[in-house]
Amino acid sequence: MKKIITTIALFVAVISSAQTQFEQGMGKAFGLWKEGKNTEASALFERIASAEKNSWLPNYYVALVNTTSSFTEKDKSKVDLLLTKAQDALDLEFIKDQNNAELYVLQALLYTAWVVQDPMTNAQKYSGKIMENYAKAKAIDPNNPRAVFGEADYQLGGAKWTGVDTKPLCVQVDKAVELFATFKPETPFSPKWGLDRALETQKSCKK
Repeated sequence: MKKIITTIALFVAVISSAQTQFEQGMGKAFGLWKEGKNTEASALFERIASAEKNSWLPNYYVALVNTTSSFTEKDKSKVDLLLTKAQDALDLEFIKDQNNAELYVLQALLYTAWVVQDPMTNAQKYSGKIMENYAKAKAIDPNNPRAVFGEADYQLGGAKWTGVDTKPLCVQVDKAVELFATFKPETPFSPKWGLDRALETQKSCKK
């Protein structure tokens, strides 16, 4: 009996230690990202992902860091590298789980980054895929604020070319802002980004 208790105690200690290392690593990676050290943050998230096979979050943040970095990168070859790295990380998680709304939201954002890089070439290629991924995200989780906002925001961005009525889209932005207020992330590291952008868009809708 004593051996069993000792074994359980050791097992619990190992689990606790692993959780602590995961939490410390994630915290450090977020710190680097906040400091604008995107390459270092991405590399640390990658290392955590290779050690934590059961968590989708490290690869998710590899994809998010590189996708968001691409929006401000002027060098086309660097954008290609960033988005390829982002897609590779996202693909690893899609293999494991096709029922995660956050992955589809991020896939839509990644495709949006390709459109932003070269609208003339990529808008036609990716617009359908962007809307498809937001639709999948909303089907899985209708109250995900990033899915609701992202879908409306993308259509608002193209409204001057498509001529689509923006009023219903602005209603969706209002809905997203409300959803952000009640959204409860599953863990301290779960996605919770997007409110700032939604509030900015909401202001633009009211002009």
